[in-house]
Amino acid sequence: MPDPTQFARHATLVDHMARALGVDLDEQILRGNLSLSQVEDAVLSCTNCTQPCACESWLASQHETAPEAPGYCRNVALFDALRDI
Repeated sequence: MPDPTQFARHATLVDHMARALGVDLDEQILRGNLSLSQVEDAVLSCTNCTQPCACESWLASQHETAPEAPGYCRNVALFDALRDI
């Protein structure tokens, strides 16, 4: 289990990545398309990423909805599925 600081960093990355891709995680939860445990799983998956600095840089460069997540994103399948709903 990651330490609280690392978990918080990756929770922010997951949230920002979702927003960059046009996915509102809170809305998806409210609609029943996503559970809190799935969000927790996505954050835990993100904590195993070897590219968090590249992710932060990529996110900082996004000014419009991105067509896709970077190839190194460990949650691409989740984000793609939520975009298709």
